[in-house]
Amino acid sequence: MYALGDDLTVVNAAKVSFAAQQTELDDKGKGLINYLLTNKHATPFEHVLFQFHIKCPIFVAREWFRHRWSSFNEMSMRYHVPESLEFFIPNEDAIRKQVGKPGHYTFEKIEDPAVYDFVTEKFEEVYRVAESNYYEMIEAGIAKEIARCVIPVGQYTEFIWTVNLRSLLNFLSLRNEVNAQREIQQFAEAVEQIITPYVPVVMKTFIDNQRQAI
Repeated sequence: MYALGDDLTVVNAAKVSFAAQQTELDDKGKGLINYLLTNKHATPFEHVLFQFHIKCPIFVAREWFRHRWSSFNEMSMRYHVPESLEFFIPNEDAIRKQVGKPGHYTFEKIEDPAVYDFVTEKFEEVYRVAESNYYEMIEAGIAKEIARCVIPVGQYTEFIWTVNLRSLLNFLSLRNEVNAQREIQQFAEAVEQIITPYVPVVMKTFIDNQRQAI
């Protein structure tokens, strides 16, 4: 992970409006961060940048890429043939059922170990066939961009994600939240833990303000 900027960067991005600058973060600076975030004066937060190398299942990446105020470059299987494919299989505590109508549903964990075995078997069955068919087509000389089409969205992909702090707070407000899909929420939790030491005052203020996007 690469980081450019910190809490003080946000403060100075705001203070430049008055041709002012400070070299240390004091209580007034912390108060300014609170004022900016609470009143949704968002642009000073855009001057802090983070860059991550993410590895996640394709279905998680597709949700991630909806956050368009970011820059993404993803591994392409039009050009690259992996030595082996990696696939997502849910942990036992992630096996759940959907209860309710679309837009108003909740999830309930399925406790039956037999169901977990059933789900795992089905995942592995699909992956085994897809992987075999993919490499058979590659060996037969089929174009990589065609052969890759048999790969399920449970395959792991990789991408570089560059994002400013304003957009990152928006991402966290939506993805590190109880209504987000569990699998992307786990990644969002990890991202939040990683960035907090760089911008601890911003993150505390973000949490104190009910994790609202700006």
